[in-house]
Amino acid sequence: MDVNGKLTDAIVLIVDDVEASRFAMSTVLRRAGHKVVAVGGGAEALGELDVRLRKGTLPDVALVDVHLPDMSGFELCRLLKQRPRMADLPVVHFSALATAPVDRCQALEEGAEAYLTVPAEPEEIESAVRAAVRAARLRADDQALVRRLTLLSETIVTIQAARSLPELVAAAADGTARITGTPAAVFVLDQDDELYRGLSRERGAVALPDEGAHQTVAGLLRRLSRGHSGVRITTVPAPLWPTGFFRPGVQHDARLALALTQDGQAPVCLTAPTRGLRRAGPEAEALLAQLAQATAFAAQPLLMYQVERHVALTLQHSFLPQPHRLPELPGVEVAVRYVPASRQTEIGGDFYAALRTDGGVLTAVGDVVGHSLDAATVMVEIRHALRAYCVEESDPAVLAERLDRMLQRYHPDVTATVCLVLIDPATGRTRVANAGHIPPLIVRDGGGADYLKAAGPLLGVGLPHPAPTELFLEPTDRLLMVTDGLIETRGTDLAASMEQLRAAAAGALPGLGALCDTLLASFGHDREDDIAMLALRLTN
Repeated sequence: MDVNGKLTDAIVLIVDDVEASRFAMSTVLRRAGHKVVAVGGGAEALGELDVRLRKGTLPDVALVDVHLPDMSGFELCRLLKQRPRMADLPVVHFSALATAPVDRCQALEEGAEAYLTVPAEPEEIESAVRAAVRAARLRADDQALVRRLTLLSETIVTIQAARSLPELVAAAADGTARITGTPAAVFVLDQDDELYRGLSRERGAVALPDEGAHQTVAGLLRRLSRGHSGVRITTVPAPLWPTGFFRPGVQHDARLALALTQDGQAPVCLTAPTRGLRRAGPEAEALLAQLAQATAFAAQPLLMYQVERHVALTLQHSFLPQPHRLPELPGVEVAVRYVPASRQTEIGGDFYAALRTDGGVLTAVGDVVGHSLDAATVMVEIRHALRAYCVEESDPAVLAERLDRMLQRYHPDVTATVCLVLIDPATGRTRVANAGHIPPLIVRDGGGADYLKAAGPLLGVGLPHPAPTELFLEPTDRLLMVTDGLIETRGTDLAASMEQLRAAAAGALPGLGALCDTLLASFGHDREDDIAMLALRLTN
């Protein structure tokens, strides 16, 4: 632009087979401050544009003579508009010959922006070029804004669907990079000062910033967010911003969009290199601020759920006895395993128990339906109720009935599954009451394995429970009880998964620990639900 605001920096392609005409028009446009590329025909123009397309230096406008020796100017315009990456190149036709209105109409129909009759006054030529370039740049800006708004909407949908803070920051970083066209990093600092970081995908995983860099960022976020609300845009100069977050081993000034969650506690920060963000234009920064606010809103429930999950896991671990703290069970050896769900947003109600009763050893494995803090607390109540009931009663069917009534009275909207096994270590007599749970699996010493035929309604629905299933365990038998989190997979029939479990158990090495570890190694990776497992055998 010149001092009067006129466009003077355009690259103009002139296509004219008459050398004198090319020279005259080139002189006019160069004097107006434009760069000129002049060619003599349509084929030469297409070749020049292909070269410039590869270099990323396409002209801003093409002045095309209607009458060219190898093709008409109309045909050249049509060919340009058919090429996706050249379709936005504005074309101004000109002709020194008298033309009928139908020819002018054809020029516009083929996609040209204007039509000049030459010779023309220099001002008219300059005005035609400026108008065509200005209109094209406005269209390009509008299209870029629409693309960025679309990317913003898509990114917000993705971050709102995130099921954990790591998923959230990764999605926000990728969205920030797409909107700004620069590498990006996103941070969420939770209430315990744990920093969650997401880097845009093109950043790669080489030469990641070290722990000291993350501590520096956490300190900056705490200081910058103190006393502020809403969204704040600020720049942190390179000496203060750690090296390597945007590009491995490279130091940049950082442009930060800082937002706080609704409770004003956890800062959410979207960052991009300052220089790159300036190249992306002023709209990019405004969209970055909107994305930061949306990311903070999406982070709020995940942060709250993280606290809830911590409480639930604390409950589960505090009330589930560790293997070395299991009670002494004369005549019976027991091994237990408990693995929380791999998904950060899943909290289960899985539990196990091994108790001494007047009738023998009582073991239980169960699962409260649902994934929430409520499920974990109900699990604790069931386990305590079972401990209390079995002081005076050891029949597993009676215990199942009592647990069922307890749930109906105090938690009428909750259901649970449980398998109860009572073993007399002296005789091996075993009675099983199964309330909607996966039945126990008996693993034989010779390598076979079979499920017990024990079934009944789940707890909390008020249906009568059948008499216990009875069998006699051999000293060489192993009895396995698991929750469905070990094998249940969306889209896979549970019966097929149970058969896979039976086959894996049959092929496991001897010993209770080896059995449990084999099954966890085979099925326990990236599960969506908690896993509780109890295996036992007689020692007499």
